[in-house]
Amino acid sequence: MKKSILLLTIIAAFLFVSCSKPKTVCNSPTDNPQHNYFTGMELLEKGDVNNAKMKFERSIQCDPKFSPGYAGESLVLAKIANAKKDMGEKEVWVERSLDTLKKAKKYAKNKSEKYIYYITAIRTYTELRVEDWLDKTKDFYDDAKSIEKKVNYNELPYYQGPEALEYFMGVAYLKGENFQKSRDSFANVLNMSRQSKWHAPANKMWKKVDKIVRAMAGITIGDVGKKIAVKDSVSRADFAALLVDELRIEKIMEGRIPVKSKIANMKPEFIPADILNNPFRPEIEIILKWNIRGLSPIYDETTKAYLFFPNKPLTRKEFALILEDVLVKLTGDESLPRKYFGQENSPYPDVSPTAPWFNAVMNVVTRGLMETELSGEFRPNDYVDGAEALLAIRVLRQTLNVY
Repeated sequence: MKKSILLLTIIAAFLFVSCSKPKTVCNSPTDNPQHNYFTGMELLEKGDVNNAKMKFERSIQCDPKFSPGYAGESLVLAKIANAKKDMGEKEVWVERSLDTLKKAKKYAKNKSEKYIYYITAIRTYTELRVEDWLDKTKDFYDDAKSIEKKVNYNELPYYQGPEALEYFMGVAYLKGENFQKSRDSFANVLNMSRQSKWHAPANKMWKKVDKIVRAMAGITIGDVGKKIAVKDSVSRADFAALLVDELRIEKIMEGRIPVKSKIANMKPEFIPADILNNPFRPEIEIILKWNIRGLSPIYDETTKAYLFFPNKPLTRKEFALILEDVLVKLTGDESLPRKYFGQENSPYPDVSPTAPWFNAVMNVVTRGLMETELSGEFRPNDYVDGAEALLAIRVLRQTLNVY
């Protein structure tokens, strides 16, 4: 009888082990929860979302209660959600991201993991921008500050120190269009005595936001200006909107024509097909009416037609040419496009005095409409960002006394 019971016990144990899901073993130097999480964060930093997602999933396979792994995966899912165009599909990914973030909070077993959770929560909500997202990021920030002095930063291999909290709160404020607080957050990183991996990106972001704050001073704080301010590149349509809505170029140009009937009869030569459904169509039509050089239709070899290319980003050399023409039209100074012709030397190491845009660059820089690097480089082929475009509009308004 005892032998039968023992035999049945052994068989039952064998069947249990056979039917159970095998436990994932992750104990090699490069295959453990911490290393997979760290690698995932670095991949995410490089924009490799798919491989980052695999690493976070692996970290959770290694330890189903590893909070940072869930935090990292939540951030990945938020980025995937943000890339979805279909709203129904987007909502599914948003829900998955927030559910995963809840698990990161649930499994955070010490102050360090809670700190990682709070920073990642700020990043996740900044990415998703769901209802009341900025208020929620402020709450996460306050929670992180409350435990900051008790955190063992040696347990934060990716974030490393308190600078990360200030940096990502600065990003949140920037996305939330609270530019002054964003600049203050990045300044907090720079003012911290300990140099960290976040100082260089914070310095770059501080310069960007500082330029936005300066540009927005005296500018109408409207939706157009604020939306364009945060852009890394400004399109032809964007700048057409700024010239019309912020500089009020239509009113200025009409003031230079004494005959009202002539103004009433002025119209664009034609309307390019690619602006018909553009939200800035009215502004673009005004710019076409006044024939601003650099914002004229461009011949397209594919369609064999002249198009406006509203979404085409402006390079700095193109922007200089546009600003020069605006100056000519608004000041009436026809000598500007020839002012620096024949100059043998260039003050800019990356702009030759024989370049077609040299004269324009000289005009806009000397008048404070555009800025160079400390090295003197103009960066002619770089894109114009939103802050730079707004700053140019602000200087034009001051020059022309337009308020």
